Amino acid sequence: MKKVVICAFVVLGSAMNLMAQSEVKAKAILAEVSKKYRAYDVIKTDFSYTLENPQAKIKETQAGTLFVRSKANKYKIILKGQELISDGKNQWTYLKADKEVQLSEVDNNAEGLNPAKIFTIYEKGFKSLYTNDTKAANGRIVHNIDLTPTDSKRTFFKVRLQIDKLNKQIANAVIFDKNGNKYTYSIKTFTPNIKVPESTFAFDAKKYPGVEVVDLR
Repeated sequence: MKKVVICAFVVLGSAMNLMAQSEVKAKAILAEVSKKYRAYDVIKTDFSYTLENPQAKIKETQAGTLFVRSKANKYKIILKGQELISDGKNQWTYLKADKEVQLSEVDNNAEGLNPAKIFTIYEKGFKSLYTNDTKAANGRIVHNIDLTPTDSKRTFFKVRLQIDKLNKQIANAVIFDKNGNKYTYSIKTFTPNIKVPESTFAFDAKKYPGVEVVDLR
């Protein structure tokens, strides 16, 4: 009986040690990603966004383009049916079909996730765990890291990141929410330090004649 107990403690200790090593490795990888990302000014990415819910038989994919100023929390997201623009304080949501723009204050503590947060999502409020390295569809090696929110009240329970091993950039992010939905953001292109006018990060009503602006602040 004593031998069984000792073996159990040995197995448990080994498992905890491996987990600790995985956490350390995940943090080291993500620290490199942050360091490289924060060194850039404006980044442009083309991405695809997929919503899946097997139980509801839903699978929808759309393409988008993101401009983000990494040091100022400013971004512009262009999708087929809408655009999201933020100057760091305000957010304009342009609904193209409705010819309407909704103006609201940016809530940096909000649970809502958009593509602009993908590159920094791991920096606060998560425990990280390195799982393994695999080969992506494009043949490149990626680190697989699982993030678990420290706040159990979050609407999602896990985020799975794939980090390009060579470039130290996020290549893919999958968000698993508690309702069975899975949101996948796949980065298709990544162009750092692209030159864009500051007006990119603000909504200019003059350029959108006939569009109604609804102030929700």
